[in-house]
Amino acid sequence: MKFLIIFIFLIITNLSYAIEKPNIKNLVLINNSKTYEEVIFKDKNLKDVDLIDYRGKLLVLNFWATWCAPCKEEMPSLDDLQSDTRLDNLKVFPINIGQESLSKSEIFFKELAIRNLDVYFDESVKLAKKFKLRGVPTTILFDKEGNEFARIIGTIDFNNEEFINWLKIYN
Repeated sequence: MKFLIIFIFLIITNLSYAIEKPNIKNLVLINNSKTYEEVIFKDKNLKDVDLIDYRGKLLVLNFWATWCAPCKEEMPSLDDLQSDTRLDNLKVFPINIGQESLSKSEIFFKELAIRNLDVYFDESVKLAKKFKLRGVPTTILFDKEGNEFARIIGTIDFNNEEFINWLKIYN
């Protein structure tokens, strides 16, 4: 009987690990989730957006710039992620850190047929420094309590089913 219990425990442990760690090379899981004070950026009307107002939601902060080819490549799938009905408690914030104008950012979105996302800005690049970004695109994932639990360094396909199923755990 003890052997059966140990066997079941090992199977469940291995299955949960497989679910929690999707096979995405540039996905970095944060072992001890990080909390940040004052995560504030601007919306397209230059009004402050504070992440604390979104507690209770799964948050995706995607840092990008119009001159970034990989950003251009992944933005349509990020747009799809925002509208994915399986993740109804998800909010995506694409934050331009290229110190570019609203019109240039809106043209970028229009050219890519982005319909589900709004433009946000980190004009002073304070957040980029706070999060110690090394380049764009970089995506930071926050759980419902506002803690960073993972980040994606570089581009991915946000339509990846394995990634979406993993995100559903946090939704």
